[in-house]
Parts: sequence; structure tokens; C-alpha cells
Amino acid sequence: MSEPTSDSLPDPLARIAELPGVSDAVAETRALVDKLLGHRILRRRSSDVSMESSLRGACASAALEGAEVSMDEIRDGHVYDTRIKGALRVSGELGTLVDTWPKAPRQALARMHTLVAADAVSGEALGRPRLAGERVEDPLELGPAPEPSVAMARLEGLYALLGARTSVPALVTSALVHGELMSIRPFGWGDGLVARAAERLTLVERGLDPKSLVTSELGHQTLKDEYAPALRGYMGGTPEGVAAWVVYCCRAVRAGAQDSLATCEALKRG
Repeated sequence: MSEPTSDSLPDPLARIAELPGVSDAVAETRALVDKLLGHRILRRRSSDVSMESSLRGACASAALEGAEVSMDEIRDGHVYDTRIKGALRVSGELGTLVDTWPKAPRQALARMHTLVAADAVSGEALGRPRLAGERVEDPLELGPAPEPSVAMARLEGLYALLGARTSVPALVTSALVHGELMSIRPFGWGDGLVARAAERLTLVERGLDPKSLVTSELGHQTLKDEYAPALRGYMGGTPEGVAAWVVYCCRAVRAGAQDSLATCEALKRG
């Protein structure tokens, strides 16, 4: 008997994409992102919108970790909190990881954590999954993280999914990446910053937002009262919980796209 071809193998994410409510949420989000990508100002000022989105996303992601910082402080260079410094570093380097992410996700994830935690943890812990007994920060109060051995096994599963061929929408894959990283909290410090950066990186690499214009992190801050409950639903592992998480992530991306559209309009007005 001949071996099955890669095209005939079952898509591991198709089951999630087919859950109730997911396809409608994906379609609605895709329509708004496409509207953003078609904005006239991007013909000559795409890099300005991307930079603004990067800064606003970093600020929002750090705020979700408990940092108190304003966009004015960031623009003025008055940044001292380790969380916002880490968020700015990883946001600024996401573009360099686009090619690495699908081919060597382990390496890319280690690099993201190294950027995020450079001022916060010891050198030996940078980019290295946590060990037994090491503290796990929990700013969203999600509850205990899995033991390191369980976290490592789930990380390997995530790496395999990222390396597999899939036809499911980028929004489904990015939601799964975000949800898994927040569930297992592989590093113990800065996991939220890494997870939100990885979600955005997935949206870029999978082609939904190739110029990194969508401020997805800000979308999660906008919906922050729903963020942790949606994550807990995902962590429960039921089809309903997973579907609700993907739908929630789509809404967060829509909110981020809407914010970037507002940036485009502001630039158009001069």
C-alpha cells in the first residue's frame, strides 16, 4: 500500500474551523481587515501605519500584564517598566521572525521570550521553558499552569501543528496559538506578551495581515473583561469553549483593525 500524500492527510485544525459560529466570525473579521488593507493611505504611508500599530499593540499588551504606561510616555522614550520594554522589543522584531515561525517555531518562540524577558529573568532562563518549581506569573488569574512536563508535551504538539499543512483560516490558527501559549504558560514570566506577539506573528505569516497593520493586542485590551473568561473556556477543552475562544479572538482582531483604520483616517486628514 502506498503512503498517503500530504494532500490526503487530515487537516488537524479543520475540526476547530468547523465549530459553530467560527466561520461567520472569521468572515466578518476578514472583511474588515480587507477594508483596512485597501485603504488609500497605505499606498504611500503603509510603514507609518505599521509603526503606529506596533507601538499601540506593545502598549496594550504590556497593560494586560499590569504595566501602567501611556502612549505619550512611549513616544517620548520614557519607558522603565520591564513589561513595556519587553513588549516594545518583541513588537519591533516580529518582522524578522516571519520566515522562521513556520519552519522553526521552537527557535522563534525562544527568541520572542528572550526579547520579552531580557530585563526580567536570569540569562539562563531566557528562551528556556520553565523547570519544576519555578514561579509562574498569572496576571490574568487563570489559575495553576500545567506541570513543566505537560507544558513541554503541549508545546511539541503546537510546534507540529505550526509545521503542518493546513487550509484553515489564519484567524483560527492564530487563536489556537494564543490559547495554547496562555494555557500552558511555557516560560513562567512574560507568557502573555509572548502569546499575543505569537498571535500577531501568525496573522502576518499566514497572510491575513502581511504588513502587520492590525493592532490585535489592543483588541484584547479593548475586550479585557472578556479576555480571561474566554481563555478559561478554551482551557476547559470543550468544543463550546474552544469555539467561543476563536470567536472572541476574531472580535479582538476586528477591534484592532478598526483602530488601525482610525489611524489611516487620521493620517489622511493630515
